[in-house]
Amino acid sequence: MQSSIYPCIWFDNKAEEAVKLYCEAFSDASMETCSPLLCRFRIKGKPFMALNGGPVYRPNPSISFFVICSSEEEINRAWEKLIEGGHSLMQLDSYPWSDKYGWVQDRYGVSWQLSLGKEEDEKPDVFPSLMFVGEQNGNAERAINFYTSLFPNSSIGLISRYEKGEHDTEGHIKYSQYFLNGYRMCAMESSFNHDFSFDAGVSFVITCETQEEIDFYWLNLTEGGTEEDCGWCRDAFGVSWQVVPSVLNTLMKDPATAARVTGAFMKMKKFDIAELERAAAQA
Repeated sequence: MQSSIYPCIWFDNKAEEAVKLYCEAFSDASMETCSPLLCRFRIKGKPFMALNGGPVYRPNPSISFFVICSSEEEINRAWEKLIEGGHSLMQLDSYPWSDKYGWVQDRYGVSWQLSLGKEEDEKPDVFPSLMFVGEQNGNAERAINFYTSLFPNSSIGLISRYEKGEHDTEGHIKYSQYFLNGYRMCAMESSFNHDFSFDAGVSFVITCETQEEIDFYWLNLTEGGTEEDCGWCRDAFGVSWQVVPSVLNTLMKDPATAARVTGAFMKMKKFDIAELERAAAQA
């Protein structure tokens, strides 16, 4: 299975405005396409989607984006751009794990962990970080094992745990890194009280080549979770996913077929490629 994974961020009709901000904040960031519904962009070569979904959901710190910056100039610029209209979750400063690090929630609710990379061992990068809190606190390792068993070419790179006397629950995950089909992610846990949890404010898109892939991911991700409309679902940990056929982009490009295809998938939960193609082929 050659499925790709990338994040989708939900905005209240300010997707283009937000993407323009991110392109100003980060080196090697660019907008690729933009429509009234969604914008596609890249940061440090990694794809993102910004969705104009309205006021139903808003990103929160349960899923943030860890950015390894290439220079002090970049991390300072990113902080200054993102803090405007937003607020600090951890002040930009020196910490044991980084000479310069800060955690900021921008004006749109999107959270960014900015870290100055060490030239000798850290290349500039951006990747999502999942924080397991509330009823999901303590489930991070189970989630990591589940995700890495589900996707091909996956591995666990690092798991660091809280030790006795540290400021959180002994044995819980302080920081981890893992790879899903080569896509880098990290996870952590917090036992403190938080007013947020996983929801569709940030979801992950799985682009599938075949119906077999769609069926496989849908079956596994919805076990203990929930099926939602238009290819969306939530897994047993509350994380939102979109299981989408790669052919959908092609079918939606032609204005003559887009309306029929949209009408077809609006009636679906799990995507049915054959049904989408039949809708596109109708005279």
